[in-house]
Amino acid sequence: MSVMKSSGRFFTIALVASWYSSNIGVLLLNKYLLSNYGFKYPIFLTMCHMTACSLLSYIAIAWMKMVPMQTIRSRVQFMKISALSFIFCASVVSGNISLKYLPVSFNQAIGATTPFFTAVFAYLMTLKREAWLTYVTLIPVVTGVIIASGGEPSFHLFGFIMCIGATAARALKSVLQGILLSSEGEKLNSMNLLLYMAPIAVVLLLPATLFMEENVVGITLALAREDNRIIWLLLFNSALAYFVNLTNFLVTKHTSALTLQVLGNAKGAVAVVVSILIFRNPVSVTGMLGYSLTVFGVILYSEAKKRTK
Repeated sequence: MSVMKSSGRFFTIALVASWYSSNIGVLLLNKYLLSNYGFKYPIFLTMCHMTACSLLSYIAIAWMKMVPMQTIRSRVQFMKISALSFIFCASVVSGNISLKYLPVSFNQAIGATTPFFTAVFAYLMTLKREAWLTYVTLIPVVTGVIIASGGEPSFHLFGFIMCIGATAARALKSVLQGILLSSEGEKLNSMNLLLYMAPIAVVLLLPATLFMEENVVGITLALAREDNRIIWLLLFNSALAYFVNLTNFLVTKHTSALTLQVLGNAKGAVAVVVSILIFRNPVSVTGMLGYSLTVFGVILYSEAKKRTK
């Protein structure tokens, strides 16, 4: 029995490690491609990610049978999934655009305010009120980011707006997902949801890429002739984007929602440290204090939510 238990624990640790490394890996690779390597095409990059998610989701579900395939039951359900896909696209594209201008560490500090936006959207859309204590814990979450913004040496207003937009869109997607796909017949697990959302995202992103990043394919092929590393970087980065979703699903399945929240908070902090070590972007004491305050607020928020349940 103890062997079973320890192998189960080892499996969970390995899963969490894979989730962390794929998550942080995508962030750092996106940053490297968009600002250090000089591949200035965030919409095309997102489209590569979504194409990989479409193909790999199909392989994982239809061929490898990792989860049972769930079907779309109605046109209404398809419209709901399309709406979620649109918001999902907006959040990923905005996040990638922000990485062009902001260091990963600051990007993560803003991303930590997701609970604040989730609480706001949940209230506006479902009029669902949390206990007042839960709202009080959101004060340090927001204050921390304001302090971090003031102390950020590489602050860029457009990048900041894009990052706030990405965070808000991510929160909106999670609230909408709960509302739109809440009936028993329409519930999809995250793997199946990605299977349907990713191809819709590719269809949405294709005209945006052609219109806003013209001749990006030609430019990428020309780059590849000079340095074929770019093709491998794009392929690896896109596959990694799928593994973020896959490992997130598996970690959720094998741990509790609360463990996932705690691990998620810690992941942001790990990403900040790793990115500072790799990109050596300047950080200020004020910035780090602000970020620490935000993470502290998020931990308090998780605790308050747990108590009120």
